[in-house]
Amino acid sequence: MQYEIKQLEKFRYIEEGEGEPLVLLHGLFGALSNFKDLIEYFRHNYKVVVPMLPLFELDILHTSVGGLEKFVHKFIEARDLRGIHLLGNSLGGHVALVHVLKHPERIKSLILTGSSGLFENGMGDTYPKRGDYEYIRKKTELTFYDPKMATKELVDEVYDIVNSRLKVIKIIALAKSAIRNNLGEELSQIKQPTLLVWGNNDTITPPFVGREFNRLIPNSELHFIDHCGHAPMMEVPEEFNRILHKFLTKLNEPAAVA
Repeated sequence: MQYEIKQLEKFRYIEEGEGEPLVLLHGLFGALSNFKDLIEYFRHNYKVVVPMLPLFELDILHTSVGGLEKFVHKFIEARDLRGIHLLGNSLGGHVALVHVLKHPERIKSLILTGSSGLFENGMGDTYPKRGDYEYIRKKTELTFYDPKMATKELVDEVYDIVNSRLKVIKIIALAKSAIRNNLGEELSQIKQPTLLVWGNNDTITPPFVGREFNRLIPNSELHFIDHCGHAPMMEVPEEFNRILHKFLTKLNEPAAVA
């Protein structure tokens, strides 16, 4: 399904449905297509908002986790969103974490899936030679438990990105920023109810990373999904949506009267 891309000032985003805002932040090689099943499921009960993160538009000085967080903060203020359920995958989860730590006042809950912020395996020690399509295909397949999820369309998208010298420089800058910006000591400050959804076969942020987030974030719950890699909302959307739906429903239930 094609969604209209809206424009407000410098921000481009998708917004579907009405209700409490569910804001989705994609990862380093992420695209709006990563969230299509999630948007379709939740737009009937929530205002689902997907800002297009300026991974390649920021100047090199601000091409960092902090630079992306500032962009998200300005976007949330520009749209005047409140009571937000903030969801991030991979680098998007890292940006969500930094945002909650800096600006907790508009955030109702936090949802992380395959998030960086503690530990992640990057593209590897050697960056791809430009033009090496087979290398890019194999690396894209590593995102998933089922390599067939790395469709030609998806591999082509990644290939186009890494074939641009400037985009490669910015990807390396973002990846290095994510490694430097370790949040281990700050996670105990997060007060929002937090849902952690991890693929049991995630090789980029392996299962122990999910367990460590669960240990460090006070009000958090952790769910593992079998036969699933780094992007559960893409690879096992039905299971992911079921877990998220249950979490959001529980948040909105009135507290049991003692």
